Amino acid sequence: MIEVVNLYKKYGVNEALRGISFRVQPGEIYGLLGPNGAGKSTTIGILCGLVRPDAGQASLNGIDIARQPVEARRVLGVVPQDVALYSEFSARDNLAFFGRLYGLRGAALTGAIDRVLARVNLADRAKEPVEGFSGGMLRRLNIAAGVLHNPSVVLMDEPTVGLDPQTRASILDLVRAIAAGGAAIVYTTHYLDEAERLCDRLGIIDHGVILAEGTLQELREAAGAREIIALRGIFRADAVTLEIEKHTEWELIKATDSELLLTVQHAEQQLAALLALAATLGTVREVAIRQPSLENLFIKLTGRELRE
Repeated sequence: MIEVVNLYKKYGVNEALRGISFRVQPGEIYGLLGPNGAGKSTTIGILCGLVRPDAGQASLNGIDIARQPVEARRVLGVVPQDVALYSEFSARDNLAFFGRLYGLRGAALTGAIDRVLARVNLADRAKEPVEGFSGGMLRRLNIAAGVLHNPSVVLMDEPTVGLDPQTRASILDLVRAIAAGGAAIVYTTHYLDEAERLCDRLGIIDHGVILAEGTLQELREAAGAREIIALRGIFRADAVTLEIEKHTEWELIKATDSELLLTVQHAEQQLAALLALAATLGTVREVAIRQPSLENLFIKLTGRELRE
């Protein structure tokens, strides 16, 4: 479990963190999202034990990171954004090096290497120098190095950056498998669609403050986000416009003789009434409900796009 309580950190006059708190349970993937300079890197640095907070507390499995850094690191796995591997070494030799840093030796080390190589689908390439590996293979091996010692807490800092969609999808499956094994994961990414598909809960941070936290649905509700209902068929657009404007809970985006687009809150509850009205003014042939995207929610909360 990861627990962060009221963390503060200043660099000169810059307040990098201004009292953030969150908790990540075993088996949970927590997405920490924010633009550059929002406070993500400082938070990760504190959880790694590399940055000391000015106030507040961070603990891993109940171990205070500031007071017991060695004990905390024993339960921690870190997957950095930059690939941290030795290009002239083979995949197995890279893992053996990192395994020894974790204190693994002999049969325990060999077994751990075999286990993670199989997990990241690199067992058949184990003896090859990693300088010949593709970007996706390097990313998978980078993850293997971070979880070699079977940590119960894992920090992943943009592990899919620069990868093609197919390779990204395989990495996400790997992250899910690690969480399914019981690890509490903090996951940062600039790919909002990725966070939407992967994370159990999300924390949106900006200017050192967590602006909103919860599941995707909870964030939508907190931001007052409205769903989009699309009706396609044959309509009398002028008459539809006049009737819909009588309903303050509906906002008409587009009305043509073949399509109606509206935004509403709680679309499932509104749909029956909307269909009944549309049926009196035309023929409905197709209905679609679209959820607001995480990107829209992010921009609404922070006022800016998530940038590389």
